[in-house]
Amino acid sequence: MDSADERRPLRWGIAGTGAVSKQIAHDLHLVESASLVAVASRSIERSTRFAVDFDIPNPFDDYTAMLESDIDIVYLCTPHVTHFELARRALLHGKHVLCEKPLGLDAREVRELAELARDEGLFLMEAMWMKFNPLMALVGDIVRSGEIGQVRAVQASFGAPFPQDGSSRWQPGGSALLDQGIYPVTLSHMMLGAPERVHANGTVRADGNDLSEHFTLEYDGGRFAHGASSMVEFLSSSAAISGDQGWIDIDPGFWFSSSLTVHSYGPEGPRARHCTVDREGHGYTPMLRAANDAAMSGLLEHPTHTLEDTVSVFETLDAIRRDAFES
Repeated sequence: MDSADERRPLRWGIAGTGAVSKQIAHDLHLVESASLVAVASRSIERSTRFAVDFDIPNPFDDYTAMLESDIDIVYLCTPHVTHFELARRALLHGKHVLCEKPLGLDAREVRELAELARDEGLFLMEAMWMKFNPLMALVGDIVRSGEIGQVRAVQASFGAPFPQDGSSRWQPGGSALLDQGIYPVTLSHMMLGAPERVHANGTVRADGNDLSEHFTLEYDGGRFAHGASSMVEFLSSSAAISGDQGWIDIDPGFWFSSSLTVHSYGPEGPRARHCTVDREGHGYTPMLRAANDAAMSGLLEHPTHTLEDTVSVFETLDAIRRDAFES
């Protein structure tokens, strides 16, 4: 971009018109240097209705046509199985990409997209909004302060019996691990890094779609993470980060929560303090602002959630899948 381009808002297009797309569209309007100018759906009726609802000037019923318009960056909010190909096409059209999780179906796809983005000199990021949540910044501050001591364990889960309505989670590429399990795995990586060993079990349909899984990630010195995900049963959506001097309880759902409790011990005995943060919009605004600013600044990735971070998480997801369903 030249200096004139740097002063104008980044022009966004959204692919997909579902429930998450609606929240993204709302929150993008809260980002000062972003302008939502296009939306694409397979139906011109749906994209036109979405455009009217969110004051978007250019509705499309063809994804390629939107990519050939004057947008700068695309937000992909389509079914999992489409992410790799749609992100690839956007990058080849010279567009920056922010993609709903999961960025791909496995680590190989994520690596390929990362290499393409770097080759093209374009910004690419998986939309892991949890990492940009102000509460997660607070968690990081608490951990770094030493209040709970050395982190020894992470426990987190996300499960709900979603309606079997024929939506994309029940179609090829649907996956409890990629949709829900990615959050506890990412939290574990944030607190403990990549694991040395992975143990997992779960249930999978004959067509390969996993319905539920539980897993243990093991680290040196006896540190560990326990996680679980499901789209057929309820699981606690809270999370705990435990140290040798205390622990942090993150309220449900931990990936977007606005509150936590820090438990520790002092000379007078156990103590607990409750902390809250403000949520901006539906909770996506901090991530959208960060991605927008990074792309405008010429960065190819955001330091809070790098492509290397994403690949590492997917390597763990692949290991969980292998141990749970292929061993």
